[in-house]
Amino acid sequence: MRMLPAALSALAWMAAPAWSDVTYHIDIDRPDHHLATVSASFPVADAGQLDVKLPNWRTGRYQLLPMADGVRRFEAVNADGEPLTWHKTARATWAIELVQPTEVTIRYQVHATELGDRSRHIDDSHAYLDASGVFMYSPAFRDEPLSVTLSVPEQWRSVSGMDSERAHQFVAPNYDVLVDSPIETGIHQDFAFRVDGRDYELVIWGEGNYDTEQMVADLKALVAAGGAYYDHDYPYQRYVFMVHATTGVRGATEHLNSTVIQRPRWSFAKRQEYLSFIGTASHELVHTWNVKAYRPQGLVPYEYQADNYTPLLWLAEGGTSYLQNLWLVQAGIMTAEEYLADMAKRLERHQQTPGRELQSVAEASFDNWIARGGDYGTNHSVSIYSEGFLANWALDFWLRDGGSGIDALHRALYQQHRLPAAYNNDSLQTLLTELGGRDVTPFWQSHIDGPLQLDIDGLLAQAGLALIPAKKQKLELGVSHDDSGKLTRVRRDGPAWQAGLTPGDQLVAIDDQRFDPDLWRQTLAQHEAGQKVTVTVFRRDRLMSRELVLASAPDGKAKIEPLASVSKAQKARFKAWLGIDWPFD
Repeated sequence: MRMLPAALSALAWMAAPAWSDVTYHIDIDRPDHHLATVSASFPVADAGQLDVKLPNWRTGRYQLLPMADGVRRFEAVNADGEPLTWHKTARATWAIELVQPTEVTIRYQVHATELGDRSRHIDDSHAYLDASGVFMYSPAFRDEPLSVTLSVPEQWRSVSGMDSERAHQFVAPNYDVLVDSPIETGIHQDFAFRVDGRDYELVIWGEGNYDTEQMVADLKALVAAGGAYYDHDYPYQRYVFMVHATTGVRGATEHLNSTVIQRPRWSFAKRQEYLSFIGTASHELVHTWNVKAYRPQGLVPYEYQADNYTPLLWLAEGGTSYLQNLWLVQAGIMTAEEYLADMAKRLERHQQTPGRELQSVAEASFDNWIARGGDYGTNHSVSIYSEGFLANWALDFWLRDGGSGIDALHRALYQQHRLPAAYNNDSLQTLLTELGGRDVTPFWQSHIDGPLQLDIDGLLAQAGLALIPAKKQKLELGVSHDDSGKLTRVRRDGPAWQAGLTPGDQLVAIDDQRFDPDLWRQTLAQHEAGQKVTVTVFRRDRLMSRELVLASAPDGKAKIEPLASVSKAQKARFKAWLGIDWPFD
């Protein structure tokens, strides 16, 4: 691949917009080795110390990341090109000593392989550049206008939610916009469309079994449904869907007026796989309002070097999860049957998560920065996404009992707490009391501040529905294991937990019969619930046995089905909830 000539690269860098006070340049000079050289020039700084920093986390992922470890060959010079003395004062802070006022230019190498983190990735076909993992900032100039210029291989095209005045160059009013406007540059498939006076672009990196015609058609319907939900009041004029069809990673991240969605390249064609993709696109589009246009206090403004605490991620993230499939139904992309199948799966997972008895969604929100997941997480914690989804479902029905709905809540938050404002526990509860027509405190205590007290049967019945568990039963140990039989999870208070088994135990035998990862359920089928079996395991390289009492569990998927007799009021609640008429007559 031929790179842009050096002289042209230098010329492009020098051609920064006249109004930009901070200029960035990235030269993707060694893509085969995932390397680039970054330069940043800052206006005249006062004598003393100028700090430059690389964020310790990226927006959309509430976890500290070691992004500064990808930086090498840091140097700083003054306006005359003379070296400046510098030293590190923190994991991602470089302090530059200035004996007199001067402009400052820094230069450093970035290594970019963190595709799955969606912070930075460079190879010979593309580069994905989230500013939090690539471009340093100075707190002194965080609010200053800036430009970014790229030197890239000749066939590449550069795309971002930022404004662009020429190829491979972008401008932003400040660093906060830059850090929330990733750049995708490389060899892509590109599709442009326009809906409700807004411009959209679908950019796909990588081959896969996707149907671009269907993707564009459904994205058109989706963005129209999103606009209608907020009364056609958009926080953007232009929006970019970036899709990475690749291998080994999956996930997505919302940004100011763009998103990046990553999926295995051959996971688009089957209906359930496609619903997962388009559901992710819906989730990230919802975030354009819920988080990017209004978000909780504690996340406003972002503090890039430290944890940003709030007890309200259950609304910012779980609320977005709740809206994503509603928008798909209202857009005509997902059927009511598909929505309810997904809902049944969520409710079943809730019932099988012991952590729901111990942690509230407010606690999970605040502690998300330190959440461990895994066996401990399942047994002692809840997810701001899945449990937050259900808390928002209950809140939606609580609001509808008062003649309102969660749609009214989001429109009110957008109108009353739009950035740079923010909402907090007090202002949110005040708004809910107003919209719900009664004091929200009892609901808040039983659904938000305390472990979620979810009346599944009662809520579904309001909409003429019922959760039907699987009819067949199976015997279980209450464990998960890898292919070798090593326990990875032991469900709290399940048979194995009661017997004292723990993750890391290596299953050897059940009732003196060799444990076979593929056949052990057939071994259990010879028993009945309540019977005792002896489980033999290796622990710390020593053989040991435990006696446990078998329990039964549903064998199959739960379903949500309409009740035998459904009233007009129940059908009205169903329509108010999903936004479509009752489909089961």
